[in-house]
Amino acid sequence: MSTRSPAALWQSLLKQLWLPVLCVAVLLLATAGSTSFYFPPATDVLATLWRELLHGGLVGDLLFSLRNIALGLALATVVGVGAGLVIGEIDLLRQATGPLLDFARATPTVAFVPVIILTLGIGSGPKIFLIALGSLWPILLNTISGVHGINPAVHETARGYRIPWRLRLSKVVLPGALPQIFAGIRVALSIAVVLMVVSEIYGSPVGLGNFILQSGSGFAVPETWAGTVLIGILGYGLSVLLLAAEYLLLGWYHQRPPRARRPMSRPLSRSEAKT
Repeated sequence: MSTRSPAALWQSLLKQLWLPVLCVAVLLLATAGSTSFYFPPATDVLATLWRELLHGGLVGDLLFSLRNIALGLALATVVGVGAGLVIGEIDLLRQATGPLLDFARATPTVAFVPVIILTLGIGSGPKIFLIALGSLWPILLNTISGVHGINPAVHETARGYRIPWRLRLSKVVLPGALPQIFAGIRVALSIAVVLMVVSEIYGSPVGLGNFILQSGSGFAVPETWAGTVLIGILGYGLSVLLLAAEYLLLGWYHQRPPRARRPMSRPLSRSEAKT
């Protein structure tokens, strides 16, 4: 259990937010007098975004996209962590599946979008499956790497106390691999947002990707930019929530003191080197 105080957590979040706020302020000032049809003032884009959220159908598109991301990422996390713990624990299985996992990771998931939509349709199910498929590999591979990186002495101690295999996975291996697992989930989140947009642009009657497609096809430039900005806000908000969850669950990991380093201002003598 983490002992991280709420004040420290808010301080960490503020460190993450100050740069985006500064970028927004610079963007507002830089585009204040823009007369370009393709690059309207940022104030017009934000006003359009607010109007579409209040009176348009953008809230429904946002909820549809958010639901697909949440379900797809949750499915990828359950499958990736479960399979990664087993593969990482069994050396023979890890060596046997290594080439196949590397091949699957190198294959771009976006290439499957037309095939999946053509065969499974344009509903929520194919989009959730596509997001889960693309998000699975970074979570799975990072889980395997996290399990493989645990100190062998920890495994030997658990085996010496004859801890059952299932209990060892949940109480020893999983906590030890959690930092690497969260790193994989962070990568998977960005992939999930990209696949969400691509799948909704290719074939969907609803969603943020469809909103951008329809706005761009009708030359509604402020609406197109508004949808793009909302996708960025959605992705960043999910990243902040994931970061907060990581600090709450892994406070013991982030609060580790740095390793003490002995100053080396002069060469050590032979007697000092022996000690």
